[in-house]
Amino acid sequence: MLNQFFELFRKDNMLQQAHDRSLEMLEADREMFLAAASSLREHDDARIELDIYAKDQLINAYEREVRRKVLTHLVLSSSRNIAAGLALVSIVIDIERIGDLTKNIVDLALNHPGRLDCGSLEGDIRKIETTVKTMFTLLIEAFPDGDEDKAKEVMSEHWWIARRSDEILNILIARSAPDLVCNEAVSTALYVRFLKRISAHLMNIASSIVNPFDRIGFREGDLDNPTDDE
Repeated sequence: MLNQFFELFRKDNMLQQAHDRSLEMLEADREMFLAAASSLREHDDARIELDIYAKDQLINAYEREVRRKVLTHLVLSSSRNIAAGLALVSIVIDIERIGDLTKNIVDLALNHPGRLDCGSLEGDIRKIETTVKTMFTLLIEAFPDGDEDKAKEVMSEHWWIARRSDEILNILIARSAPDLVCNEAVSTALYVRFLKRISAHLMNIASSIVNPFDRIGFREGDLDNPTDDE
């Protein structure tokens, strides 16, 4: 969808500024996620190289700025392209929620004794982590010019993550990973849930590039399968 409006963005300073700020927010999300995941999975003392909470406050401020710029466009611009403005407002909501989820990961790291090792599920968790990192990269590359191919790749990656995350949760509920003691099993369950939700929000943002406004959050060409990010 967004690639249909890039000429409009270039002509409308408020929308261009809102679009550029949204990209900055997404880049900040990636920085936060990498730092949070590293704290949980690579350090025994939960140390983190980034002030996650200050970065999250910056994202919140940027979200309000994007809303103001979109509103200014809708009030003052003669074109009043409502669909483009609404799409940007939808995007920054997903970006803001990714920031909240990275804070959840940091809180988990602070309360987990030592580095999180997912035992027999480690390979699956590593694959999901790696894919989420790739999704961030692809989406940041796709966003400036509305690259539909990269956006579609982000969307397709989410669906296997969602399925495998649910399978992992069911394994943990059924106590089918006996090598994990209680605190490791609970922490693994929380972490995979956070990863799935981050993936879902990235998919939503990618869908705004591919789909029309009323189908943001759905598979391409499928009106019956929205993402499950809750």
